Amino acid sequence: MEMNHVRRGSGEPLLLIHGLGGSWRTWTPILDGLAAEREVVAVDLPGHGETPALSGEVSIDTLADAVTSFLDANDLAGVDVVGNSMGARLVLELARRGEVGTTVALDPGGFWKGWERYFFYATLAPSIRLVRLLQPVMDRLMGSAVGRTMLLIQLSARPWDLSAEVTREEMRTFADSPSFDELLRRLAFGPSQPGTDSTPGSVVIGWGRKDRVTLPGQATRALDRFPNARLYWFEDGGHYSHWDAPDEATELILTSTANDE
Repeated sequence: MEMNHVRRGSGEPLLLIHGLGGSWRTWTPILDGLAAEREVVAVDLPGHGETPALSGEVSIDTLADAVTSFLDANDLAGVDVVGNSMGARLVLELARRGEVGTTVALDPGGFWKGWERYFFYATLAPSIRLVRLLQPVMDRLMGSAVGRTMLLIQLSARPWDLSAEVTREEMRTFADSPSFDELLRRLAFGPSQPGTDSTPGSVVIGWGRKDRVTLPGQATRALDRFPNARLYWFEDGGHYSHWDAPDEATELILTSTANDE
């Protein structure tokens, strides 16, 4: 399928995949830094941003199928890829399938078990309901350090320091995504992310020490399932490490994806 996307920069292509409820604009804090060295292709997943929702089941499997279709249609098979949150799980699935090159997964989902599944769902489900209710006053809330802190403390280690423009857009796309609720249920209670010890390119998993969504202890499970991966800790990062530490995230992505060229 065709997905809404933007292209920036020149050089070897680099695909960016956002998380649950997001859009390509979630990468704004690091987009220019990446585009200084690569041709960046940032997509809106189906049911997010300006890409229509899938008909039928919406899951990691069907999203992976859609992205693979997009790669084939745009001559991007084997592209290096970066994802955050659900997008990080998605790029790991694409790596597992052998569809992409070097893979950088920032704070991936899919490695929770037991009570962590209920924690994930029970914290995000009420949050999205609140975000939808607050849309009429969201511009004002995101323009305030206090408002950003109240609504984004689960996603960011320092929400008061974030850009009002970037966070306002993220809260809008969260509320507007027709696929959010189904994906949230499937992510929380569906199958965990399977792994592999063989991928076409190297795999780097970045994790925020202060992640309050995909808890840092889950990194051990991610490495168990992707034993050839390298783990990188963002010491001052939350669930959105590319927001909390944009320069550090940019450097990690560029150096990691340069290794296989």
